[in-house]
Amino acid sequence: MKIVIARPHNISQVADMINDPRLTPLAASLPASVPFVGPEAQERSRGTKFAARLGANELGFGPSPLAIKAMQDAASEAWMYADPESYDLRDALADSCDVPPECIVIGEGIDALLGNLVRLFVTNGDAVVTSAGAYPTFNYHVAGFGGTLHTVPYTGDHEDPSRLIAKAREVGAKLVYIANPDNPMGTVHAAREIERMVAAVPDDCLLILDEAYIEFAPEGTAPALSPLDPRVIRMRTFSKAYGLAGARVGYAVCTPSVSSAFNKVRNHFGMSRVSLAGAKAALSDDAHLADTVAQVEKSRARIASIALENGLNPLPSATNFVAIDCGKDGAFARQIVEELGKLGIFVRMPFVAPQNRCIRVSCGPDAEMTLLAAALPEAIKAAQNNT
Repeated sequence: MKIVIARPHNISQVADMINDPRLTPLAASLPASVPFVGPEAQERSRGTKFAARLGANELGFGPSPLAIKAMQDAASEAWMYADPESYDLRDALADSCDVPPECIVIGEGIDALLGNLVRLFVTNGDAVVTSAGAYPTFNYHVAGFGGTLHTVPYTGDHEDPSRLIAKAREVGAKLVYIANPDNPMGTVHAAREIERMVAAVPDDCLLILDEAYIEFAPEGTAPALSPLDPRVIRMRTFSKAYGLAGARVGYAVCTPSVSSAFNKVRNHFGMSRVSLAGAKAALSDDAHLADTVAQVEKSRARIASIALENGLNPLPSATNFVAIDCGKDGAFARQIVEELGKLGIFVRMPFVAPQNRCIRVSCGPDAEMTLLAAALPEAIKAAQNNT
């Protein structure tokens, strides 16, 4: 049977739908927006595809052939729900991380894990601490569950562990967030600095250590933290180094009690059999991971070289992207982003000053780097003429 749905006749009707009086007061107070404007939306607006997709920190080099084969094989079973316990992947991750399976939580990327964690720990008015300009999706979840967000500035383009802990003590924070390596700047703290931060976490507070880019970081970045330490939860993903951003698979390492608490609120059938199969196969392919890291290192060097050739300053990066200091303010950097977009190159930039003096360029195949090298001088010239 065909279902007929009447379309709204005008913009005011659409607005009435958005401002539905049945919403909770909290929901009604929130903006109907998403933290990022996707490249697909920009392509629809432009009427054409980007030639180089270098803005979302995806892995343009692609996932392991083993992962692709596993997902192809699992596709015939897509009519079935996935195991709600994600047992096979949890078991493989427990072995890889050398922790008990009870300390592993699987979720639909780090984004979903962050949302569920905030839901578990934060209610109306609870204080949460992060860096001004750090990963905005975390802030989105805090607002969505009624938390009060407190921010501290970056120090020298690094998130500042000491400032974060001091602010957490000052406001009585329930959660404090840091990414190491950092997004959007690509900077990194050594393991010993993170270990000192964990040791200083206030009572009744939980440190979220986002390690989405850890596979690209130098030796000595990942701290040796016990999964039984109640002061910290570590979050990692298959979206970056494993090239499975579209599959949406993330995981957390935490105490068994926190892991069990996720079962109170998570979507138990949120994972797909295809995604779980791909992630488990990707985890087993150490050779492909090593090759990916090498390709990213090469691409980072190429991006840095392109920036320097154009009088811009690339920041040292421990991720699969490079933040490039454009030498002026956020308005100038945004103009470069827009001009690159007109030339078919999708990049992004940080949101908050002074980090927004930079543009952020994801690593990618040589062909896309060549397109960037050709477009950047023209984009800079156009930005200079328009600012």
